Amino acid sequence: MKLGLCIWGVRTSWHTEDDGEFFCPDCGGDRSYHRRTGTRRLTVLNVPLLRRGTAGSVIECAACHRQYDSQVLLSPTTTRFSAMLRDAVHTIALAVLTAGGSTGRPAREAAVGAVRSAGFSDCTEDQLLGLLAAIVADEGRYTASQELGHHSFADCVDGCGSWLSIELHEALEPLADHLAQQGRERVLLQGAHIALADGPYLPAEREVLEAVGRCLSLHTDDIDRLLAAAAATAS
Repeated sequence: MKLGLCIWGVRTSWHTEDDGEFFCPDCGGDRSYHRRTGTRRLTVLNVPLLRRGTAGSVIECAACHRQYDSQVLLSPTTTRFSAMLRDAVHTIALAVLTAGGSTGRPAREAAVGAVRSAGFSDCTEDQLLGLLAAIVADEGRYTASQELGHHSFADCVDGCGSWLSIELHEALEPLADHLAQQGRERVLLQGAHIALADGPYLPAEREVLEAVGRCLSLHTDDIDRLLAAAAATAS
């Protein structure tokens, strides 16, 4: 140091590697980001000379310029989160209808209402029935959609390869990582309301709802409590 002037120092220069969209915690919404890698250089009289290593990689918000660790990209954008929630409710509705049968209009109407509220605003009863018919044909284990309510889903839920096991795990487990307890409970209750729309739980409906709760990382005691409370309210 001489006469208050900085003779030498270290400066970090940043290089943008790629960009995209993420949920910025500081802005509280979806924003564009730049993935940037820093290089430290020794400076003399403010002129960069020798490399002094790397400063690592950061995610920089294009709006507020706050820098984050790359782990921030693990959180879904609000757009992606809405799609995850919509797909989860759609999957639950199909699972409950498949377990309880599709002949009861109240249950079908409740399922359509739940799916529409979740984001599929153009969902129709015919669309759900068409998907149910395709599920039955694909599984090859049900003789007709009218008989769906008489089959146990215990093996289907726990077994590998069934559509129910695959779809529930793929739709619900990633969502559970980003939902608080109360949010996960609300998702389960949407399925319970569909099952209860045309009467008390059938055994197969109960099994499916318990599987939904497990995929949402809810404790068994909480699942039992929520399903019992929903049944008491519906009766």
